[in-house]
Amino acid sequence: MDALLLADDEPESMADELARLCTIADYQFGHSAGDALFAGDPVVRHTATGRPEQVFAAGERLVTYGVDGRFTLGLAGGERLRGAFDAPQVRVVVGEESAPFVREGKNAFSKFVQGVDPAVRPGDEVCIVGPDDDLFGVGRATLAADAMADFETGMAVKTREGAD
Repeated sequence: MDALLLADDEPESMADELARLCTIADYQFGHSAGDALFAGDPVVRHTATGRPEQVFAAGERLVTYGVDGRFTLGLAGGERLRGAFDAPQVRVVVGEESAPFVREGKNAFSKFVQGVDPAVRPGDEVCIVGPDDDLFGVGRATLAADAMADFETGMAVKTREGAD
């Protein structure tokens, strides 16, 4: 993995880049999400053009920074957000019967949703957790919070990564 370096290789620029990434995380996930995600010494991998692409900590992917300007969560990033925010923020709660499937990377369905952050909209990155707030996986919401709670069929969250 590349070290946190920019074209001009100035320490101020590294701090500026992390501050910008923190601001984006705060906007996307909520106040102080950036501090939770990027605590410690994160490593930012850049594209060939110098745009930040992925952020790692302790060898695990926290987030990927997409060309659309939004983050997609890695399991380690989901764990950090889950630990930083009180339930139900950034969470979709599914029943224990969903645990083995979501942990394998299979999608979470509306039928099994027991609770959800009321602010969740389609396309939002969420943590998929069990009733005891254990992290089962991370993914992208396909429905709004109220639809997840109301629907008996259909996919609620497209799971990106399951917690083996």
